[in-house]
Amino acid sequence: MARSASSVAIVTGAANGIGSAIARSLIRSGWRVAALDLAGTGLARRFAKLRRAIMIEGDVAQEETAKRAVTAALERFGRVDAIVSNAGISRNRPIAKLTLEEWHRVLDVNVVGIARVARAALPYLRKSSAAAIVNTCSIAATAGLPNRALYSASKGAVLALTMAMAADHVREGIRVNCVNPGTADTPWVGRLLEVADDPAAERAALEARQPMGRLVSADEVAHAIAYLASPLSGSTTGTAIAVDGGMQNLRLPAARS
Repeated sequence: MARSASSVAIVTGAANGIGSAIARSLIRSGWRVAALDLAGTGLARRFAKLRRAIMIEGDVAQEETAKRAVTAALERFGRVDAIVSNAGISRNRPIAKLTLEEWHRVLDVNVVGIARVARAALPYLRKSSAAAIVNTCSIAATAGLPNRALYSASKGAVLALTMAMAADHVREGIRVNCVNPGTADTPWVGRLLEVADDPAAERAALEARQPMGRLVSADEVAHAIAYLASPLSGSTTGTAIAVDGGMQNLRLPAARS
């Protein structure tokens, strides 16, 4: 990733899990990172010892936050080369138990939030010689999962948005891609397991539905995103990379006991 040494990325949802791993992976590769998250205190705690990074507290559902993140990156680093839109939330219930307010909130963060940050950054991405936008999508965009109606709808929209943005901006030299993680071993999944009737059995079920037999790690997702953001992937656009342990495409016989 040596060619990323002078590049600047804005990473949303950077305080925990996959977002934190993304920011750290980019920094290790030489990037300078403006890390944005609603959980400002958690973000500061995780990045307090890291150089080449600034922390911004804010909600991607707010227009002012998107503008402020871009301004902060420009003031500190003088440029913006990549946007990694990782911020996302979920509600894990079937549609009959979801409120309209929850639909509006999740779609506002997961989908419109991507558009807000990208729109604020576009004038500066157009000035970059190696501009990239990478969105964190999900296996839920293409596989039906129980109790994920709202989350799946939002991630299906992220996948479609990624492809449409790639078409809109390819001739401006801005590449747009996404990564589709499977179930990842993150604090978010940990919280879901904590409230399960049988956390150990629930974790075993999550691991078993991925052909590799384990949860995806946050670092594995982060490495894929770092690749797509890097100038070294300069001919890759309009692509969704699965980091899902084979969940989307592999159909294996049941494991023998």
